[in-house]
Amino acid sequence: MVTQNTVVTFHYDLREADGTFIESSRDLGPVTILHGHGNVIAGLEEALAERSAGDRFSVMVPPASAYGERIEGMMKRVSKKHLRCKGKLKPGVQALITHTNERVVVVKVGSKMVDVDLNHPLSGRTLEFAVEVLSVREADAAEIAHGHVHRPGGDAH
Repeated sequence: MVTQNTVVTFHYDLREADGTFIESSRDLGPVTILHGHGNVIAGLEEALAERSAGDRFSVMVPPASAYGERIEGMMKRVSKKHLRCKGKLKPGVQALITHTNERVVVVKVGSKMVDVDLNHPLSGRTLEFAVEVLSVREADAAEIAHGHVHRPGGDAH
């Protein structure tokens, strides 16, 4: 059963409240977290509590328990050389500011500089997670001390 300091492996399908598909872990592989350590958004972590391997459930997570409300005016101008994204930089594309690891959304692209929205791309949205719990195990002492799951064979810190 999922409780504090258990390692949970699960798949999820993520949609907006209106049913619009966002992403699925089935495309990249299951997610494994140390429960109770904030390794996923609060609303999903709360919904996983007391679940067991084999459980399937859906949960609606409001912005306050997900990525927060959007904050107007959270813009920044960044040099193109500090942005990484799939494909071409254009308005609406998600990018990563390489030196801060911030996920941003491109608003305007100039010849050398790009205006980006610093709000998380999913901020302000109510999210629906369809979850399948694959496995649950007790965390080991090192995982608990470090606050995250270690890969088989340990984790180099």
